[in-house]
Amino acid sequence: MLGYAACAVAGVAPLAPRVAAQGLEEIVVTATRIPEPADRVPAAISVVTGRELSARGATDMATALSLVSGVEAPAGGDAGPSSAVPSFWGLHEFDAFLLVVDGVPWGGAYNPAITTLDFTGVERVEVLKGAAPVMYGATAFVGVVQAIHYPAGQAADAAEVGFGSFGSVRGSASVALPAAGSYRQSLAIDGQKLGFSDARENVSNEHILYRGAVDLGTGTLRIDADVTRVRDVPPSPVLRAGAGLTAVSPIDANFNPSDARIDEDRYHVAIGYTRPTGWGTWDTLVSYAFSDVTDVRAFLHPDLSGTADTQSQSRHIDDGYFDTHLVHKLGADTALILGADLLYGRGRQTGLNGNDGYTVPLDGSTLPPAASTIPITEIGTTDDHRVFAGEYVQIDWKPDDRWDVVAGVRLNEAYERKASSDLVLLLPPLDSRRVSKTMIRPTETIGVSYRLAASGKDETVVFADLRNAFKPAAIDFGPDFRPDLLSPETTQSYEIGLKGAAAAGRLTYQAELFLLDFSDLVVATESGSLANAASERLKGIEAEGRIAVTPELAVIASASYHDASYTHYGLFDGSSIVDVAGRQLPLSPQLLAAAGLILQPPRGLGATVVGRYVGQRYLDEENTAPVGGYFTLEANLSYAWDRYRVTIQGTNLTNQRPPVTSSEFGSQSFYLLPARTAWLRVGYSWR
Repeated sequence: MLGYAACAVAGVAPLAPRVAAQGLEEIVVTATRIPEPADRVPAAISVVTGRELSARGATDMATALSLVSGVEAPAGGDAGPSSAVPSFWGLHEFDAFLLVVDGVPWGGAYNPAITTLDFTGVERVEVLKGAAPVMYGATAFVGVVQAIHYPAGQAADAAEVGFGSFGSVRGSASVALPAAGSYRQSLAIDGQKLGFSDARENVSNEHILYRGAVDLGTGTLRIDADVTRVRDVPPSPVLRAGAGLTAVSPIDANFNPSDARIDEDRYHVAIGYTRPTGWGTWDTLVSYAFSDVTDVRAFLHPDLSGTADTQSQSRHIDDGYFDTHLVHKLGADTALILGADLLYGRGRQTGLNGNDGYTVPLDGSTLPPAASTIPITEIGTTDDHRVFAGEYVQIDWKPDDRWDVVAGVRLNEAYERKASSDLVLLLPPLDSRRVSKTMIRPTETIGVSYRLAASGKDETVVFADLRNAFKPAAIDFGPDFRPDLLSPETTQSYEIGLKGAAAAGRLTYQAELFLLDFSDLVVATESGSLANAASERLKGIEAEGRIAVTPELAVIASASYHDASYTHYGLFDGSSIVDVAGRQLPLSPQLLAAAGLILQPPRGLGATVVGRYVGQRYLDEENTAPVGGYFTLEANLSYAWDRYRVTIQGTNLTNQRPPVTSSEFGSQSFYLLPARTAWLRVGYSWR
C-alpha cells in the first residue's frame, strides 16, 4: 500500500495477482508530474494498486482508501449515495481535496466529481497528503487523490458480475482491444444497480471509458473519451436533537418527495500529446467535460415538526482544462519543469423551491408527495464563470544518491464572474446581483528528503516539506441565495516524516508529523449569509506499514492521531455569539486505525479482511454532542481455478450505523454509514 511498495507503473493486473510480492521500484507521478521513485519524494504519498483493489472488491472511495493512514471517505453525503466525503488530516470537507483522473482535475474549477469516479480499469490510485503541487494550481489544501487507468493497449483483461443485498447487481469488464498498426486502444465498461436498507434509496449508473494512443511524428498522441450516467435516489439525513440524533424517526426513514432523484449525465474527452525536443520532453493535455444534472430533494426543518422544504434544480456544468509543460534535464541530477495551465468552469443552475412544501409524520409511515405537485414559492438562478490560470516552475535536484530537493513556485491568476437572482413569490421584488473578483497571488512549496541508511533492499529516508496554498471559495450549488464572491481560503502547512524498508524489503513503512494553519475559513454568519470569518489548526501524526509475509500474503496496518480545532470562530447558535476557539472540528475523530490481511494466490483459496476503528467525535462546533467510536469489518473469501474466481464479499459486517457526514443543505442533519451488505462475485480472465 505504501507508495514505493507496489507494482510497476505499466504493469498488468491479472485476475489472480500476487498482491504481496512488491518491491521498492514503485514510480509515482502525482507529486512531481514526472515519474519519480516514491521513496525519494519529500512528501507522504501512498499507493493502492489495481491488484489490491481487485482482491478486495473495491468499487468506491470508502473501500479503496480504507487502509490509507488518516483518511476517511464515507459513502454518500449531499451529492447522493454515489458520492463520498473524504477527510484528510482531520478536515472533513467535500471540497478541500483534489480529485485527479489520469492527469485531469476531476470536477475542474468547481467540486470533486466523485459521483462519476469509476475504478474499473484503474491500474493504481495515488494518495498525496497536503496541498496540491504547484502544477495543479489553487485546487486543494489537505490531499490529492489520483486514479490512473491502464494506458491504451493495456488492461486487466478481466470481467466480473456480482449479485448483492437489497437486490443489487453489478457487472464490469476491462479489455485491451486489438491494435491497428501503431494505434493502441483499450476499453473499460461497467454498470450497477444498488439497493440499500432504506427501500427508497438506490443507485443506477453506467460508465464507459475508451483510451487510444498512436505514435505521431516524433511523439505520442493520446485520446480518452468517457461517458457516465448516474441515477441516484438519495436518503434523508437524520436530524440532531440536543446531544445526539433524534430517536423519533426510524433509522432508514426517507422524507424526500416521491419523485426525488439526483440524475447526472457526464461526457468527457481528453487529448494529450507528448514529444521529445532538444530542450526536453514537452507534454500538452486538453480536456473538456459537460455535466447535465437534475436534483430533486427535500430537507426537514430542524425543529422536528416534520415540515420539509423542497428543491428542484436543473444544473449544467462545463469543465475545461489545459496544461502544457516542458521537462528539461539540467545534467543527470536535476530536472526542471516549466509550464502553464488553465482551469475553466461555468455553472448554470435554475432552482424551484417549495418552502414549507409539505408536512409528514416523523415515523416515516407516509410517502411524501411529488415535488412537482408542491407550489413553487421561490425561484433562484445562478450563472458562474471561473478561470484559474497560472504559470509554474518546479526543480527536482538530486545532488547525490542520498538527497532529493523539490522546490516549486506558481503565479496564480483567478478570475470569477457570477450572476444570481432570487425571487420569493410572496415577497417581491426580484433580488438580482452581478459580482466579479480577480485574484493574483503566488503559491510555493519546498521539500527535502535524505536517505539516512541503505543496505540492499532496506533503507531509511527522512523528509520534510513546507507548502503555502490558497483556494477560491467553493460553490455548493445549493438551494439558498448566495450572491457574494468571498475571499479565498488560505493555508500554510509543515510536514516531517520517515519512510523506508526493512527485512530485505518485505516490510515497508511511512510516518509523518504535520501542522496546517487554515485562515479565512468560510462559515455562516448571524444573518445566514457566508463570510470569511474563522480559522483552524490541523496537527497530528499518521503512520502506515506493510509486510509481505509470502509472495501472496500481505499484512497492512495504519494508525493516526488528529487534533483539528478552531483557532478563531464566533459561532451564532441561534440566540448569541459563542466563541468556539479551541473546540474540535465537527465529525473529526482524533483516533483512526485500520488493519488488513490480503491473501490472493493465483489458484485456490484466497481471503481479505479489513478492520477499521474510528474514534469519538462531535456533531457540533461547540462540542456538546459527542458521538462514540465505532468499528467496521469487511471481508472476502474467494476460490480461483483456471480462468475463474468466485468471491463472497461482506462490507460493514458489524452493521454500524453512526453519523459520518453532515449536510450543508439541511441544518443539524447527518447522513449515516450504509448498512451491512453481502455480495457474490464471479470473475473471468482471458489473460
